[in-house]
Amino acid sequence: MPARGGAAPDHIEVRGARVHNLKGVDVDIPLNELVGVAGVSGSGKSSLALGVLYAEGSRRYLESLSTYTRRRMTQAGHAAVDDVRYVPAALALHQRPAVPGVRSTFGTMSELLNSLRLLFSRVASHRCPHCDSYVPPSTAVATDQPIACPACGEKFFGPGAEDLAFNSTGACPACGGTGIVRTVNEASLVPDESISIDDGAVLPWGSLMWDLMKQVCGAMGVRTNVPFSELTPEERDIVFHGPAVKKHILYRPKKGDDFAELDFTYFNAVYTVENALAKVKDEKGLKRVSRFLTEGPCPDCGGTRLSEAARAPRVAGISLVDATAMTLGELVAWVAAVPAGLPDDVRPMAESICESFRHTARRLLDLGLGYLSLDRAAATLSTGERQRVQLARAVRNRTTGVLYVLDEPSIGLHPANVDGLLGVMRDLLVDGNSVVMVDHDARILAEADHLIELGPGAGADGGRVICQGTVAEVAADPASRVGGFLTGEKDVLSRPRADAGEMFDLGTISMETSALHTVRPLYVEVPRGRLVVVTGVSGSGKTTLVLETLVPALSAAAAGERPPAHVRWVDAEGVRRANLIDATPIGINVRSTVATYAGVHDELRRAYARTDEARAAGYKAGDFSYNTGRLRCPTCDGTGEVSLDVQFLPDVDIPCPDCRGSRYAAAADAVHRPRKGEPAGTGLTLPQLMALSVDEALDACPDLRRVATRLQVLHDLGLGYLTLGEATPALSGGEAQRLKLASEMGRAQDDAVFVFDEPTIGLHPLDVQTLLAVFQRLVEAGATVIVIEHDLDVIRNADYVIDMGPGGGEEGGRIVCAGTPEEVAACPDSVTGRYL
Repeated sequence: MPARGGAAPDHIEVRGARVHNLKGVDVDIPLNELVGVAGVSGSGKSSLALGVLYAEGSRRYLESLSTYTRRRMTQAGHAAVDDVRYVPAALALHQRPAVPGVRSTFGTMSELLNSLRLLFSRVASHRCPHCDSYVPPSTAVATDQPIACPACGEKFFGPGAEDLAFNSTGACPACGGTGIVRTVNEASLVPDESISIDDGAVLPWGSLMWDLMKQVCGAMGVRTNVPFSELTPEERDIVFHGPAVKKHILYRPKKGDDFAELDFTYFNAVYTVENALAKVKDEKGLKRVSRFLTEGPCPDCGGTRLSEAARAPRVAGISLVDATAMTLGELVAWVAAVPAGLPDDVRPMAESICESFRHTARRLLDLGLGYLSLDRAAATLSTGERQRVQLARAVRNRTTGVLYVLDEPSIGLHPANVDGLLGVMRDLLVDGNSVVMVDHDARILAEADHLIELGPGAGADGGRVICQGTVAEVAADPASRVGGFLTGEKDVLSRPRADAGEMFDLGTISMETSALHTVRPLYVEVPRGRLVVVTGVSGSGKTTLVLETLVPALSAAAAGERPPAHVRWVDAEGVRRANLIDATPIGINVRSTVATYAGVHDELRRAYARTDEARAAGYKAGDFSYNTGRLRCPTCDGTGEVSLDVQFLPDVDIPCPDCRGSRYAAAADAVHRPRKGEPAGTGLTLPQLMALSVDEALDACPDLRRVATRLQVLHDLGLGYLTLGEATPALSGGEAQRLKLASEMGRAQDDAVFVFDEPTIGLHPLDVQTLLAVFQRLVEAGATVIVIEHDLDVIRNADYVIDMGPGGGEEGGRIVCAGTPEEVAACPDSVTGRYL
């Protein structure tokens, strides 16, 4: 306790925290220090950091605002905790920042574009709208005065910073500031030229327009009964671009015998699509039209998003478009040199604008983002890149006395960028803030001032503080499960690896591509039936190579379709399936549970319908469904929770008061399933069974063979601690990823390629061992497993490593080296190799 007499509190006191699986945790968290929270997946780390500290810190801050202000904010409910004292206002940086919209770029997200627009408004040479000559820089725009053109004598006002924004008045009128326009793809209008127009060669006339357009086309002088490929160039031109003229036709409906005389205006194939696009009202309508469209850069602004006037101002001889096309590293150097080349009266103003730009940019460079250009669309950034932009923004605000809660800041960080991240966290502390970070990376945890480890296991076996103290104290504590990894005594188990000589014995997948984003034209070979890891610093092109190129190319080859445009050819004989297993949450609503997703719920319902008690009551298997059956709880409709509408306060979701979260009505408690050889009326009810963890349920259902095999798979995937009734959207990313694999385990996979995007997100070193065992089982079943990964333990255990780089962005996009981990470690150009 802080001493009376005014000594400031030096720690946050948490008493009785019961969020998710926390078991009444009491813990003191030091303030103004870097505190690490460790523990295996599902042990309750995020529940403590985000569910208690952040939830309470942000809620108390919001509650100190006026009711009027609070009405306009989405509000947080009370956390399930007895008491939290001395918690400062809190900010959280989440694992997966939301994907930004089409109008967002790296420049707008990082707020660097604001300083740059100001620079181009205040100190540029502006173009005279009357005679098109450029006027030298002056203080006119800053002082709101008109600029006098020395060439023609006319006066005009220079553009303000808003006039240079593509989300405001500076937007290109053709594309509205998005840089993209949709145009009709003529090749898609007639995909099969061997059939005639009468037989449906022109697709949009069949799907978007009336059928009788074929007859109107005939009246225009086009032969509609010969294969499309035999039409003359003039006839083809009428089909695609013919004029909208009225024609008199005899129309005969399909069903009747009578003819109707109609006057009808001709819609050519291209206009048919454009007309349908203009009338689109919803997502579904757009889907129907979109197969005939291609998205391309806007022809008016060349994809730069800016209007002609916004592209006119020049600073040091270049336009705003040229400046945003440079990488951040080049741009910082350019901005530094700008003030020196300006007249004396504008130089002080330019210096202050450039200084604010450099201040913002320095953080982003520390975090290894110097390879991104400001005009890069934000939606194309990787998760790790978006999270670091978020972090840099937080540090730049120079707050003091704030609690920052970072959820796995090392996600997506190559070991080379970790030092920059640690520097940023130290800066937050120097400004008088406190930092609590949930992480698994032993390198980052080893730098913490204070460690709190939760566990010992996951789910019901976790939720307790098993040890805390300095790194040295935790490492020496026998109760700790992470200690050995901090000191380097423990190492993640290795799997049997293939020799370099026999690497390609099971076959090869090879592919050649042209350039895309920052990735240069490549030729890549992947050995089949092996564990292949793709590595490289952030922005080196791993995602582009694997997710945007290899996966679509393999899927297209398996389906017999054309591969994406930038893939020259792909050779993958015998590959029938390409499965991407990513960490997106499973299902969007609470009706999806672990039992339904793993496919055991249907089996259990049938088993309960076979019992004597169910037969006596007349229940069928369908009645045991908590979504539609008559045994579902009527109060919450089988969701297990009800939403309370409280005035002025947020809607509160509470467990249903009648079924207490079990989702079933009281009648379901009357049906028991006895074990083999035991009398009727004994054993567990279905609601009781759904409340068990996977491991406990395995014990309870040995006689249900199909249920037992599926639950055993979940146990082998390291998910034995999940309860059967748990809603899947609430699972962590790592859990979701492994649950998706459940259906794939145990069957032959010779024809399959599995692709994992950073599967070790949120995994403790002990969980990484489980994951490697899962990969090994897939490989033994004949699968080719391709993993994008930064985790050195996974890389060391790979059969074959493809290292991209050497840097990020423009400095990356090549394959630096490929081979066994030893060969990559020996390669002098590889950044990854240095850390191996």
